[in-house]
Amino acid sequence: MLRLLPCVFVSRLGRRPCGGRASSVKIVLIDFHTHTAASDGALSPRDLVALARERQVGMLAITDHDTVAGYQAVASDDPGGQAQGPQLIAGVEFSCRWSGTTIHILGLGMDCDHPAMREGLDWLHTARIERGRKIAARLEALGFAGALEGALAEAGQSQLGRPHFSAWMVARGHVADHNQAFDKYLGQGKTGDVKAFWPEMAQVVGWIVAGGGVAVIAHPLKYKFTRMKLRRLVVDFMAAGGSAIEIASGYQTADQSEQLRRLATEFSLEVSVGSDYHRDGPYSPQPGVQAPVLEGLSGVWERWCEPAGNPVRRAPR
Repeated sequence: MLRLLPCVFVSRLGRRPCGGRASSVKIVLIDFHTHTAASDGALSPRDLVALARERQVGMLAITDHDTVAGYQAVASDDPGGQAQGPQLIAGVEFSCRWSGTTIHILGLGMDCDHPAMREGLDWLHTARIERGRKIAARLEALGFAGALEGALAEAGQSQLGRPHFSAWMVARGHVADHNQAFDKYLGQGKTGDVKAFWPEMAQVVGWIVAGGGVAVIAHPLKYKFTRMKLRRLVVDFMAAGGSAIEIASGYQTADQSEQLRRLATEFSLEVSVGSDYHRDGPYSPQPGVQAPVLEGLSGVWERWCEPAGNPVRRAPR
């Protein structure tokens, strides 16, 4: 039994509380883009939830790369009604291809056990293993023998990714640190930068929508598209069933956020916010983003604002 907490989120126009209870209005932190050790984050799912609670994050989505294991590890816990938040939303960050480029689409609020979602998650698991084999073959051609076995050992139960190859290379003394591994071997345009195995964007959006979730374009400025190409991405995304865009992700300037706000307005997209938190560091954002005043736009978090009298899932203590 999960305990009901009062709704504290500012609604669409920033003028009325969700559920219509004026006495409970206050702005809190939201984070719909975070990572755990189930993919390439540093913290366990429970430790991430604890950090979010410490930082007074009110709504949290764990969006690990191509897996829902991090979310499910916390959601399956039954604290016997002692949970104190944050409100937990199902999430994933899918890798996919669009116009010859690897992009990321967030899935929020979907049924993780829906057949379409299971199909998608299985696809991506296989894709990551095949990608890992290709990365390993390329590294071994450079003289780094045992790369696949080493990366798999580093990954453990996590989704295999380039950070695990990096960790193995550091552990074996092939490179001095994570940055050197990416700068020389694994980063964009380097030997270990393999992108060929991802599904198409429309297919990924279809999995999310079929599972009852909302698809969100993650960190849209990270792809360094021209304005016209970014608009084409949005058009194709919406044609596939996508309906939201991230207007704040990690460290971002006010001008960048305003650019994305205008794009969301032009296409009547819902908006989302997230830290893209992976680990603590001097240049790493912490979990929690203040819900912006939306000025006529819709925040995707409003889908899960707690109606009066209806219980919602809370992250366990």
